[in-house]
Amino acid sequence: MKLKIAVHATDGSARRGTVTTSRGTLPTPLFMPVGTKGAVKHLDSSDLEALDIPLILGNTYHLMLKPGAETIAALGGLHGFMDWNGHVLTDSGGFQIFSLEPKVTDEGATFRSTYDGSTHHLSPEGAVAVQEQFGADIQMVLDVCPPLPSADHVVRAAVDRTSAWAGRARAAFLAGTAQRLDRGLDQAQFGIVQGGIDLGMRAESARRTVDLDFDGYAIGGLSVGETREQMLPALAAALEHLPADQPRYLMGVGDPASIVEAVGLGVDLFDCVLPSRHARHGTVLTSAGRLSIKNKAYERDDGPLDASCTCPVCARWSRAYLRHLRRLDEPTGARLLTIHNVVWLSNLVVGLRAAITEGRFDQARREVLEVWA
Repeated sequence: MKLKIAVHATDGSARRGTVTTSRGTLPTPLFMPVGTKGAVKHLDSSDLEALDIPLILGNTYHLMLKPGAETIAALGGLHGFMDWNGHVLTDSGGFQIFSLEPKVTDEGATFRSTYDGSTHHLSPEGAVAVQEQFGADIQMVLDVCPPLPSADHVVRAAVDRTSAWAGRARAAFLAGTAQRLDRGLDQAQFGIVQGGIDLGMRAESARRTVDLDFDGYAIGGLSVGETREQMLPALAAALEHLPADQPRYLMGVGDPASIVEAVGLGVDLFDCVLPSRHARHGTVLTSAGRLSIKNKAYERDDGPLDASCTCPVCARWSRAYLRHLRRLDEPTGARLLTIHNVVWLSNLVVGLRAAITEGRFDQARREVLEVWA
């Protein structure tokens, strides 16, 4: 289904709105935690419900290998498999083209499994079919994400191949609409804009993607090696050509400074592994910046991770206790830090919604950048 955003307030280019899907509503701006293998690491579906998380991301590459798309489909799709009533967005495997360097041709990408070394081919049409089996509320097209910096000809090839694949993916998706609806599955499909940090190619890619009339739009291929100063003009060049009445999703970006800058440019959705990955390494997100909980300074600190945080971890456990757990690699420590980091980053974005409504986004932006830039 084509997703529309109802914009309730604006402050400059920043906007607060609601995206309505067949499953419910999504308030924006919104940060989605990443559940790579069918779970946000260390958390379960009841945790996410208790934390008021409405949308998570699942990884197509990993899930199609383990346990497999057919198994997930037989068990009720990702929602049934995970017992999750919230929204699910699945990526296409395109990021693994960047991270795993498979063999890529015009037909698609051929991966070697990180689990057993077996070979798997993913085409644009195949990515659509797999994500249909997952039953995701939003599925992404297969794209080519070049690393940065890359030579112009590499970025050009990625733009052209991404556009060609997007046309094939859109055709496959539309051809399966009636069959999906017969199964009670009303999915949306997002196109992806590439172009590196070349402003002209970003604008071109956005226009070519919009011409295919997707249900929503994503900006990919950023935060892959470039600086924030390089990223923001490229992001702005793409956003200029995306429809104002549809959701805009910046893929794989989760650091607070980049989020607040992107919201200021008009981005609605974000995802990143940052909260859970930081937690596994003992890094905590706080209103004063990053905190390494393993530091000896916290050995007898009976205060919360962040006195201004509303998460259940800050309400109950001390820095000293959490330091003890992480230093011993006790899994409970990683779990509790993940809860805190996910809530903290989600609350940051919720706070930006309030700032937009109240006309004080610039002030909120400056406050975030003072700590995180």
